[in-house]
Amino acid sequence: MADSFGPGQALSRLLPLLLSEFRRHFGAPGEEAVVAWAPGRVNLIGEHTDYNSGFVLPMAIDRGVALLFDPAPGQEVTLFSAAHQELASFPLDDIRPQPAAWINYPAGVAKELQAKGIPLRGGRGVVAGDVPVGSGLSSSAAIEVASAFAFLGLLGERGRGGLTPTEIALLCQRAENDFIGLKCGIMDQFISVHAKAGMALLLDCRDLSFQHLPVDADRYGFTIADSGIRRELASSAYNERRQQCEQAVATLARRRPEIHSLRDVSPQDLAEYQQDLPPVIHRRARHVVEEIARTVEAADALKSSDYAKFGCLMNQSHESLRELYEVSCLELDRLVEIARSNPGVLGSRLTGGGFGGCTVTLVEKEAAPGAMDNLRARYSQSFGRDPAVFFSSPAGGAERLLLSEATG
Repeated sequence: MADSFGPGQALSRLLPLLLSEFRRHFGAPGEEAVVAWAPGRVNLIGEHTDYNSGFVLPMAIDRGVALLFDPAPGQEVTLFSAAHQELASFPLDDIRPQPAAWINYPAGVAKELQAKGIPLRGGRGVVAGDVPVGSGLSSSAAIEVASAFAFLGLLGERGRGGLTPTEIALLCQRAENDFIGLKCGIMDQFISVHAKAGMALLLDCRDLSFQHLPVDADRYGFTIADSGIRRELASSAYNERRQQCEQAVATLARRRPEIHSLRDVSPQDLAEYQQDLPPVIHRRARHVVEEIARTVEAADALKSSDYAKFGCLMNQSHESLRELYEVSCLELDRLVEIARSNPGVLGSRLTGGGFGGCTVTLVEKEAAPGAMDNLRARYSQSFGRDPAVFFSSPAGGAERLLLSEATG
């Protein structure tokens, strides 16, 4: 159970695969070839608050997506996906969505970069990662950010085309919103570019101000368990929740014009105007309003090293996601139940959009191996399949290297 902070160890796991697949499909990479790395993330608390202008508290994990990219003459970008074992390409002068869904993430990012007047170069590359796709650990944001860093990495020494990390995150979010069609918030892309090793990140999704909060990695860490249940977030359920929040805001704003998002709504507002909201809309709004407050409280708990309180707030978050926001499922509830029964566990909850995917559990570091073994065994007894479970401390953010630096 080694700690991995930043792209070093994670890239070392993926680099042999990137190189072998590149040589198989394209031959030897050239001197200008770059390797970009972007981590996945786990959200510790603050679920479905980002698109409601609230607070979120994620950390980067030591798993992510890497892209080896070598420039070539012309306007064509050709990529091989190691996960899908598929070649796909797009022309930089006519980027359109394609049936091969994975290529739309780098294509959408390229389109947004060009919309900002950044001239891109054609090339060929290999994409590989070790974040389970569809698990709620933000593999989509990782490939977006890795693509942006790779494309920009060919533009000179600064490697960002004059863009700040926050501008890159916003650009990648637009690609997912407009090109992919998933109306995600900013959290996933933001943590991918701004993460620091050993730190969680409290992000105010209204003004994008943020604080890095230290995690005592010598004593505590987080286990992430993949239920194996996949739900396509671009389907109706995720966007429906967002629409329900918007409906709550529109209704409450008729009473209080200063309300522009659920961030502006207090528990007292919800109680006073409850009769104006259909029951399901009230439940959705109540989760978001209370989750925003929980996230601020959890950040304060981290600042004061009150990990018991932090774990308690994680537990409350899961109950709210299950009962009020209704995005849990039998498998996620079982993972949480088993995790909480283990010695050394302080709290556990589903993470990500829900409807499947992963749970995150705060655990004393010494107790983590036993807790993970018990979780695998008991989940397998319940559902007949082993969950993927791993341990992570907060990892570092996205980075771009020359291939010669990465291999040297």
